[in-house]
Amino acid sequence: MDTAIRRQTLADLLHRSAQRHPAKTAIVCGATRWTFAEFDAVVGRVAAGLAKMGVAKGTRFAVLARNSHGFAALRFALARLGAVLVPINFMLKAEEVAYILRHAQAETLATDSGLAELARSAAALDTAVRQFVWLPSEEDSVPVFGMTRFDELARTPAAPPEVDLASGDLAQIVYTSGTESAPKGAMLTHDAIIWQYASCAVDANISGSDVMLHALPLYHCAQLDVFLGPMIYVGGTSIITAKPTPDNLLPLMAKHGISSFFAPPTVWISLLRSPLFEGTDLSALRKGYYGASIMPVEVLREMAARMPQVGFWNLYGQTEIAPLATMLGPEDQLRKPGSCGRAVLNVETRVVDDRMQDVPPGEVGEIVHRSPHLMLGYFKDEEKTRAAFEGGWFHSGDLATIDAEGFITVVDRKKDMIKTGGENVASREVEEMIYRIPAVSEVAVIGVPHPRWVEAVVAVIVPKAGQALSEAEVLGHCEQHLAGFKTPKAVVFAQTLPKNPSGKLLKRELRVRHEGIFR
Repeated sequence: MDTAIRRQTLADLLHRSAQRHPAKTAIVCGATRWTFAEFDAVVGRVAAGLAKMGVAKGTRFAVLARNSHGFAALRFALARLGAVLVPINFMLKAEEVAYILRHAQAETLATDSGLAELARSAAALDTAVRQFVWLPSEEDSVPVFGMTRFDELARTPAAPPEVDLASGDLAQIVYTSGTESAPKGAMLTHDAIIWQYASCAVDANISGSDVMLHALPLYHCAQLDVFLGPMIYVGGTSIITAKPTPDNLLPLMAKHGISSFFAPPTVWISLLRSPLFEGTDLSALRKGYYGASIMPVEVLREMAARMPQVGFWNLYGQTEIAPLATMLGPEDQLRKPGSCGRAVLNVETRVVDDRMQDVPPGEVGEIVHRSPHLMLGYFKDEEKTRAAFEGGWFHSGDLATIDAEGFITVVDRKKDMIKTGGENVASREVEEMIYRIPAVSEVAVIGVPHPRWVEAVVAVIVPKAGQALSEAEVLGHCEQHLAGFKTPKAVVFAQTLPKNPSGKLLKRELRVRHEGIFR
């Protein structure tokens, strides 16, 4: 039997959506608007153009670019050829980008005008990159000389070549954020990603009637594969922007009648604090998603009070599981505040001790998973792959508790657990308590070296605009509600907290910045 008869890849997924909804708007980005039929046709022509450049099945193709319609089209064009997408964090330095390019053995690199200098600098650092593709931006931009232009690829008259594709083929290598010595490349197949799309559609209620705003970087698997991909799968309309700031997001929400939006807690907090918030028409907004880091319970309550028409979903997972693993739905937000919920449709999740035994309710253990969403392993790293799958389960590295109903609450990353004076302190617990102070906008709790306690608890706080807050007030509040060893030994006030483009707090940077505070 011809294997194409039963095939389901990312390329097939888009083509089938175009057959079902040819005239429906699929993509809007700046002045560009494509129906599903137009999007599918553009993807086919871009794939044909890339094939003429030598891009073929198995080719590792890196992308260092901000969000755009071109990024979205390139993603599916590569899938049509069986090439392997390697998305790269554009906040990295040239040396860090070069490491990924070398490790992935990428020969082609796509970029945009704003990141072209970084792309060329990185490629020059002993990599295999020999050709570049220029991608358009959300706003008008000038093409970069010497790079193959996306618009030229999109005018290729020929059809893409027929490629022998299978659902088990490698679709992308997504590099982790590099909390260890070097980032690891998670290898994800077409079927892993599509099984995950199904879980997203069912458990996160992503539907064809949604008009979704995509503002977090598409290089990150959360925006790319929990939201944009599933929206293409179910036939919804996607509005793409590269600027996740309140001054941009709130007007876009009103202009396009956005019904669905994902952001990490830091972006939701910025929307709540924006002077534009109260005057923006958010009447169409019905679905709010958060993830990437833990949502403070006090902020969640504020969101529910100020956006009562919006149902909220907490989505939790890791790059290695494509990335959705568990979900807490709207009906449980206030009943189980702070929980990341239970395993989604195609995932089995446990919380275990060091012997791989399930922990009793309320005790801390590590989250482990089994799922068809999971990666094949880490690219060119058998040792770390074996460690990640030890005992026949994928080890997340996240510490959590589980209650009698099976709801999981993340306590901390293993690396973020603070050990002070022989006692373990979960930074999240201290952060939640500090968020109860009305004048606190954001807080990050970290452990820093201390001559007596080995590690000491330190709170870095961003006060709300126009509100005063003192160290004595913070410490007094914590001393009243927390054990002495959990109370911060110092409080630092800041105007902002360092974050990556996905909105995750960079606690590593805070630890380095404040490591000498007790000297």
